[in-house]
Amino acid sequence: MENEIPSVNRVDEIKDRLRDLEGQRIKVRANMGRSRIVERAGTLVHVHPSLFVVEVEERRGRTARQSYQYVDILTGTVELFDIDSGERLFDYVAEEQQ
Repeated sequence: MENEIPSVNRVDEIKDRLRDLEGQRIKVRANMGRSRIVERAGTLVHVHPSLFVVEVEERRGRTARQSYQYVDILTGTVELFDIDSGERLFDYVAEEQQ
């Protein structure tokens, strides 16, 4: 327990890593509640102090912007994946359960 990293540091870590990925394509898997999980591919367009924005492809060539909070990644509500390899970009939830 003495090695535990405070959540604030992890949020900063997530923010920094996402800042490096800005402009790149990623896959987002979001738990919308009531057993509804949405998976979309899109481009990470903005990294703001309290949230990040992904522009996703919709039907008929339209795009929509979805915003998520960094804490959503910590809690596992939102998962981000590399679009090419399918590899998970953050694995905090798995660490917490060990």
